[in-house]
Amino acid sequence: MKLAVNGADKSFGKKKAVQQIDLTITEGTIHGLLGSNGAGKTTLMKVLSGIYKADSGTVSYDGKNIYENPDVKNNVIFMHDIPFFFKGATLKKMASFYKAMYVNWSDERFVKLSAHFGIKPDKQLNQLSKGMKRQAAFILAFSARPKMMLLDEPFDGLDPIMRKQVKNILMQDIANHGMTVVASSHNLREMEDLCDSVSIMHDGKILFHKELTDIRGTHCKLQIAFKELPEDKFFTDLNVVHQTVKGRIITCIVKGDISNLEEKVTKYNPLMYDILPLTLEEIFTYEMGELGYEISNIIVE
Repeated sequence: MKLAVNGADKSFGKKKAVQQIDLTITEGTIHGLLGSNGAGKTTLMKVLSGIYKADSGTVSYDGKNIYENPDVKNNVIFMHDIPFFFKGATLKKMASFYKAMYVNWSDERFVKLSAHFGIKPDKQLNQLSKGMKRQAAFILAFSARPKMMLLDEPFDGLDPIMRKQVKNILMQDIANHGMTVVASSHNLREMEDLCDSVSIMHDGKILFHKELTDIRGTHCKLQIAFKELPEDKFFTDLNVVHQTVKGRIITCIVKGDISNLEEKVTKYNPLMYDILPLTLEEIFTYEMGELGYEISNIIVE
């Protein structure tokens, strides 16, 4: 299911939570939605799921608008960062509700997943731990067989084993059924392993949207040692966008065409150098640092 967002805005009073969002997500991929606290990620998720109506712009799946469109919503599931269940509901009762809502619901899947995760269908869900509630939410979501899954902090509360179990099922549904996933998370290391593409949000806007393969082809980290530090021409020649110098060792981020980087580096006769891939966390930190949202020291007494 292909997602296309064009010029989407959403405000609450005078506060613009989401501003002029343009986003396209290819079918059968996982997209990571990253950003600082209060960036607008959850609001955007609710717009994408049709819970909120965009004040302007469009949100469509395979060319069909989602808001107040049951035919599209049948194939889209949004999992909030705090799973919601009806008061006193059991997994079995929630399954009956989901079955009435989603046309692709699978009883066979529900029985198999309930047994696999070890949650009794007659157990009241609000009596479960945070992690067990999250597992129950995934059981319901996977049993509904959506074509699009929108996940807000999806692995919060899950232990490492359960995280792997859930990821395994996600990957199966993507590979076997072409499901598309948009996931918002603060765990950048986890997103790096899962995602095909990422976006970075700040103040309601998307600042950065790229395929991870493209990022790895245009960004890298260079650690290099010199007998004598080079002149500033070194940084412009290599298209360095950020650097730190400690003694005679330079660590820098290079952005752009890095195919001939090694050839450029050797011209400056370094004692040694190492070209390393940037992690998603480093990319996030750099992009946010450009906006003044960076780590700063604070002394408390």
